[in-house]
Amino acid sequence: MVRVAICDDQIIVCEGLQRILDSDPEIEVVGVAYDGAEACQLVEKTDPDLILMDLKMPHMNGIVATRRIRMQNPEVHILVLTTYDDDEWLFDAIRSGAAGYLLKDTPPSELIAAIKGTVSGKAFVDPSVTSKLLSEVSKTGLTLGSPTHFSLSDREREVLQLIVEGLSNADIAERLFLAEGTVRNYTSSVFRKLGVSDRTQAAVLALRHGLVDSGSTSK
Repeated sequence: MVRVAICDDQIIVCEGLQRILDSDPEIEVVGVAYDGAEACQLVEKTDPDLILMDLKMPHMNGIVATRRIRMQNPEVHILVLTTYDDDEWLFDAIRSGAAGYLLKDTPPSELIAAIKGTVSGKAFVDPSVTSKLLSEVSKTGLTLGSPTHFSLSDREREVLQLIVEGLSNADIAERLFLAEGTVRNYTSSVFRKLGVSDRTQAAVLALRHGLVDSGSTSK
């Protein structure tokens, strides 16, 4: 059972999210907060595994709340759910310790999958903002987490590098002079070792932990 808290200043949004999450038997909504300060208090009272965090709220916004919660309760995952895809909000949220960044038009099934995946350690970033995040990492070396060592072979790292650069399996096969089926096998192995389920998650995790040369993402 994944224990989830919701933080959003719009009551109707909170009620809608609760209905969506209540439809899944593996998720329990343990509380609702209507601003960042309430979210900080709610964490202490309910000990959630994850908080769905809005950003623009009165009294204390989601950026400040995320930073405080992660400092005091680093085991709590913060998944941003917002209408804002502005660069400033995105980068500040990730720097503050958010594990993922989704927009509010995310389909319910994908939201539920993101919640479960985030708790298991995967990274979820809305496709519409992924390119901005990868570009920022490339330009500034934005650090999203502490370095971690993964048991990737040299060839798997080559494949991962090209995934980060946005190449398809067919393009990777051509670049590395491999059969496309072989590239698919390497890609599956990379996903398994990183604990991710798609190319976006793999790219974000690779850049987060310095598994590839981030400078090449701008090519």
